[in-house]
Amino acid sequence: MWNRDAAPRTEDVKQAPLPDVQSPALPEEERRVVAWVGKSVIFKGTLISSEDMTIDGQVEGTIEIRENGLTIGPDADIRADIVARNVTIHGTVVGNIRTSAKVDIRASGRIDGDLISPRIVLADGALVRGRLDTLSAQTDAKTEEKRAKVTSR
Repeated sequence: MWNRDAAPRTEDVKQAPLPDVQSPALPEEERRVVAWVGKSVIFKGTLISSEDMTIDGQVEGTIEIRENGLTIGPDADIRADIVARNVTIHGTVVGNIRTSAKVDIRASGRIDGDLISPRIVLADGALVRGRLDTLSAQTDAKTEEKRAKVTSR
């Protein structure tokens, strides 16, 4: 009756076929590519991304997201220089920020460093300690446009 030495034969065990599970394809406008660094993540070094990114954890070093947007969450602690197209800041950044489009510092945002961007949005309650430069960023953007026109000819 209870035979521990006898293993069940494979013929006796029937396995149900695995269902073919496929996720439905999302429409083009609903496909969003966003990388996320969670609250428990501590990253040290150079962080480079070719997609939008949200950071809620800690980053030390440099962050490069040249053609996309970066969101710094309210619990984030960033000690890095940042280069991105757009940056939205809800948390703390210690380092210089350079954008080609806009920096948006929300009420809970704290920055200790220089900002170079053609557009800077500063909410009531946000803190910035550093130099703000919109002219250099506009000149850089015009130079990039001229290069693109010359290259495309």
